[in-house]
Amino acid sequence: MIEFHLTDRSGVSPYQQLVQQVRNALRLDQLQEGDQLPTVKDVVAALAINPNTVLKAYRELERQGLVSARPGVGTFVTHTLADETLASHAPLRRELQRWMGKARRAGLDDESIEALFTTTFREASREEGIA
Repeated sequence: MIEFHLTDRSGVSPYQQLVQQVRNALRLDQLQEGDQLPTVKDVVAALAINPNTVLKAYRELERQGLVSARPGVGTFVTHTLADETLASHAPLRRELQRWMGKARRAGLDDESIEALFTTTFREASREEGIA
């Protein structure tokens, strides 16, 4: 089961963070069809957020066709985003973990690592004509 977390400094609304975390878990095959998302009550207790925020995120995921709410039972994954590229994720993840280790040894904190990665990603995407 997915464990949500929120980052205040991200500039992304809490409900969008929840949506993105589910989408990422679906893309990386960490959530699969039939899996149940945490109950609204459990998410509220874990993150100390308004229940309407969780409900809004779950409704958005339902609108996207990724989950389905079953009244009185819970919210369940109905569609995955994993694809044939999933096999290439493990070696890339190891390489990224090595890079993060180098960044930490160079004295970068989490926020600096995230900023460096995000900026480099956007620049590379523009250069490749993706963004």
